[in-house]
Amino acid sequence: MTQNKIALVTGGSRGLGKDMALALSKKNIDVILTYNANKAAADEVVATIKANGQKAVALPFDVGAISSYPSFLNQVLNTLQENWNTNKFDFLINNAGVGATIPMADVTEEVFDNLMNIHYKGVYFLTQKSLNHINDNGGVIFISSGTTRFCVPGYSVYSSLKGAVEVLTKYVAKEYGHRGIRCNIVAPGPIETDFNGATIRNNPQMKTFLSGLSPLGRVGNADDIGSVVAFLCTDDAKWINGQRVEVSGGINI
Repeated sequence: MTQNKIALVTGGSRGLGKDMALALSKKNIDVILTYNANKAAADEVVATIKANGQKAVALPFDVGAISSYPSFLNQVLNTLQENWNTNKFDFLINNAGVGATIPMADVTEEVFDNLMNIHYKGVYFLTQKSLNHINDNGGVIFISSGTTRFCVPGYSVYSSLKGAVEVLTKYVAKEYGHRGIRCNIVAPGPIETDFNGATIRNNPQMKTFLSGLSPLGRVGNADDIGSVVAFLCTDDAKWINGQRVEVSGGINI
């Protein structure tokens, strides 16, 4: 019997990551998902994936705690051995993150360093260390933002770091292509989730304004993104590599 493909999804207990994990399971891909604090929410996602007929495990992980990466990856390897009888997985989905709307004049070095660790330094080194454990012909997916193409006040740090990851995408694709590993980055537009303090969900005026910027007349939902990430992990997307895929409903075109 052929071994199912396995994806590691960081921040897979809620929001976009939850939908990515569920969408992957619907493509017959097993999932290891991480959560920062809410184990109960992660366990619910695991239960849903198992109900879909796929294997799933949830692990605690703080993407900003870079010194913990070696022990986290050891935990991933132990989980793979115990549940799949392997020491390799196929796809790394770098989704975990936090939002921050801070005018440039108010950005402190502490805030900058925290966002840098979560959104770039952590993503860089988790990817570097994970690539040793990813099967040939697997893949890496990063998550960017529509705000690398258009500006949103208060996103100077967040969007700059996402821009850095967009460049990193091309380097991973270039340096690991000889192993058949593809790397792409998905850039959502405004999405109604609990991200960044559920800013859009809690602000009807903002939601109405942002909806008006899209030709489709609405903001995004989590399930607008997860299906695209899952698609990029299938053979249907085998010739998509090194690309920024914006999934924003055409906002600000």
